Amino acid sequence: MSAFPEDIYTEQEPSPDTLANLGPLKRLAGIWESAGGVDINPKPEGPQRREYSERIELQPIDAQSNGPQLLYGLRYHTRILASDEDATFHDQTGYWLWEPATGLVMQTLSIPRGQVAIAAGHAVPEATELVLTAQRGATGYGICSTAFLEYAFRTDSYRIEVVFNPDGSWSYVLDTMLKVHGREEPFLHRDRNTLVKVAEPTPNPLALLRAKG
Repeated sequence: MSAFPEDIYTEQEPSPDTLANLGPLKRLAGIWESAGGVDINPKPEGPQRREYSERIELQPIDAQSNGPQLLYGLRYHTRILASDEDATFHDQTGYWLWEPATGLVMQTLSIPRGQVAIAAGHAVPEATELVLTAQRGATGYGICSTAFLEYAFRTDSYRIEVVFNPDGSWSYVLDTMLKVHGREEPFLHRDRNTLVKVAEPTPNPLALLRAKG
């Protein structure tokens, strides 16, 4: 029996106030910074540890519908700088999405080295942590990469764990399991950081319009 309704066209009436309907994602809304990130990545001589600074902006968007599926979300952009260089170490854009009816949480991501993914998990509105995963080869919540990345640094799985800390900051541990060309054993590529809010979010466009009245 399908978990989805027969009527795939009729849309729900969304709230104009995204910030009030983000469930656990409301704690992510805003602009955040940190200089305490750590990245473990593969090199010919073995794992390399690099420290990094990060700035991530997460701004609410107007509610989105897939027929009866109603989603509230945050558009994000993160820029990461390694401590030993000036050029951007990692750039990433995407969305964090929340479906109130089911507790579904999703993260979409796109990086300018030719890779995209959709990770998913479930949570309650008052959750203090989130766990989302994606798998290579999955058509629902999967990972898609360029031919070169598939050959040289194939990503077989993606997992992000977010913890909302009592002081208002939030931390993440991001694990990607890689199959590196020429190596038999898989490589666990890990990033971790704790971010502190430096600015509040801007309300979504419809909320701003309604506020002007």
